[in-house]
Amino acid sequence: MKECSSLSKVENYDVSLIVADGLGDEATNNIHIIDVGKPKGRINRIFKTTKKVLHKAIELDSDIYHLHDPELISVGLKLKKLGKVVILDVHEDLPLQLLSKPYLNIVSRHLLSKVVSFYENYTCREFDCIIAATPHIRDKFAHFTSSIDINNYPIIDELATSITWNERENQVCYIGVISKIRGIVEDIEAMAYVNNTLQFKLAGVVYQDDFMIELQENRYWNRVDFLGKLDRKGVKKLLSDSKMGLVTLHPTINYKDALPVKMFEYMLSGLPVIASNFKILEDIVIGNSCGICVDPLDSRSIGEAIKYLSTHDNEAREMGQRGKQVILEKYNWTIEEKKLLELYERLV
Repeated sequence: MKECSSLSKVENYDVSLIVADGLGDEATNNIHIIDVGKPKGRINRIFKTTKKVLHKAIELDSDIYHLHDPELISVGLKLKKLGKVVILDVHEDLPLQLLSKPYLNIVSRHLLSKVVSFYENYTCREFDCIIAATPHIRDKFAHFTSSIDINNYPIIDELATSITWNERENQVCYIGVISKIRGIVEDIEAMAYVNNTLQFKLAGVVYQDDFMIELQENRYWNRVDFLGKLDRKGVKKLLSDSKMGLVTLHPTINYKDALPVKMFEYMLSGLPVIASNFKILEDIVIGNSCGICVDPLDSRSIGEAIKYLSTHDNEAREMGQRGKQVILEKYNWTIEEKKLLELYERLV
């Protein structure tokens, strides 16, 4: 959304977005959204949908192709053979991510991780540029191909609010994918250490039915107000109503170098953050005195951080103000957009 919207503002750029969501074609904000149909299952997505995307991409006959999924690497290689400029946008360190997949046994994880790492290193040399979602991923590719980091920082105006601190509710929120490795169980159990007057607002999507059942059976689930998936207007309202935000990711290999966009959205909305005690997050949170870092596997540590912020209201407000200021100065999409447009200008 951010990259297409930024590119569509440039005169003489004709921007199309190929998706596979089953919602049909659409034109919005000078962007042509083209739907190749929603796949049935992961295998169909990898093979049949990829083929459909390739056919539509060739049909468009664009000058530059910008790919966002690892299964589209093969599409990029075919487009390069047709003489096209191809960019690969890498959101996560996939070989590292595979090492933490719970549905793979330890032998499969390591074998698949090595195969994917070799495939990435071999194929990505062919592309004109790798766009990385974090500096860590950028550096991984930099030794054998052109790479830059364009971070998924928030759009300043999107979450701007006129709600004052005193108008906010005494509540902590989490917004995002709801899963075990994102610390949701510990967040819920942290409510055992927090006054009953404080609410935990949980918003997002649960992709595993058995995990949803596990959450509902948790003895502290009655302390949770589950809001489900919110649109951007709903996200803005929840952030405007809250006084702190949770981003207690588990210490998996992939998350230790991640920059979760939800944390920056909390900060932009003036919320102090309670984040995992990873160095990459501590440098931002502790470095700018805009929240508290905790052991994400310790529900008591999380609960005590929530309790501290809820009972030190002025300090929490000042943390929120400092966090918002650093977003306005450094961690925002305006800065990243400039990098994106300069890259496209160079490639054109």
